[in-house]
Amino acid sequence: MSLSLPVDPPSARSLTGVVPQLIDALTGRPGWFPVARSAIVVLVDGLGRGNLTARAGHARFLTSRMGKKDAARTTFPATTATALTSLLTGTDAGVHGIVGYRARVPGTRTAPNQLKGWETDGLDPFTWQRAQPLLERESAAGRRCFVVSKASYAGTGFTRAIQRGAAFVPGGSPRERLEIAADLASRHPGSLVYVYLPELDTIGHARGWESDGWIAALEGLDAALSSFEDRLDSGTGAVVTADHGMIDVPSHRQVLLRDGDDLLRDVELVAGEPRLLQLYVRDGATRDVAARWHAAEDGRSWVLTRDEAIAAGLYGSTVDAEVIPRIGDVLVAARGVVAYYDDRVADKKPQRMIGQHGSLTDQERIVPLIRLGAFAGG
Repeated sequence: MSLSLPVDPPSARSLTGVVPQLIDALTGRPGWFPVARSAIVVLVDGLGRGNLTARAGHARFLTSRMGKKDAARTTFPATTATALTSLLTGTDAGVHGIVGYRARVPGTRTAPNQLKGWETDGLDPFTWQRAQPLLERESAAGRRCFVVSKASYAGTGFTRAIQRGAAFVPGGSPRERLEIAADLASRHPGSLVYVYLPELDTIGHARGWESDGWIAALEGLDAALSSFEDRLDSGTGAVVTADHGMIDVPSHRQVLLRDGDDLLRDVELVAGEPRLLQLYVRDGATRDVAARWHAAEDGRSWVLTRDEAIAAGLYGSTVDAEVIPRIGDVLVAARGVVAYYDDRVADKKPQRMIGQHGSLTDQERIVPLIRLGAFAGG
């Protein structure tokens, strides 16, 4: 099948490389970032570079600090579970194995939620996520590492899978979490601090990134980050980035897949997420299923088989044998303003989401890489 997928320029920076580059800066090896005494990575969930640029007037501090080249490409899929795992392990999905929001456990017909389903679906955070977290490695080598996040995330399966090794410090509002991070970096020279801010993503899913609520939250975040930079001591560098951007998909642009739909013929399990379906099909049916989806959806989505996705390097240069069967046999990556739902599922709450992500468009995959403090101007 002929594919015309977006191609990242050779000079593009990857979200996967951010924390390794911060560690280099802490050990006196400048690369993306100048040398610093302590380093902070601020992850703003859902803040794509395109989203930020489009609302520049509501984020004057951030956009004043963001140059033309201050960008990175997030993972494929452009989704939180995959992106945060790559960020905090420094490895691609083909190695760490978190290949989407929902992905099949090989040999079963179950596809756990890889953000929230660790406990309910029996995923082992020490084995299902296959790469050593960088925070664990650095902590074992003697570096003080901290995670500053919402208290509700402490001790979850996903937190243990990608953030173990760091001291977890809870904080209330985004402003409070940023203040805690600045203080930790100052009091512990040589430390590496990860700050997670999910509020924009939550609002974007519920109300859309073009909503007044999202804009108000962006304004508050921008003010908090401006105060945060003022609190950084002279030896601390910080970088503000994101796991993905967001596209608003109104309900009339949803494609609802129902019983009897020819697109579901030979499909045993529908997983992934609305803008990046992962279809697991009966043995021998991959070509036929892909052909049907091509014929129906080629005008608004990229349709490719697992083998094509791996050959295109979407999961990284290496895809380990254990990871391969986790990936859908057929992938449907939206490129138009469209989202796909399995309407046979009893829970219709996801269909109320407006803000969406997961696919290959620039709006979803290009994220900011804004340097503050000791990293600014480097």
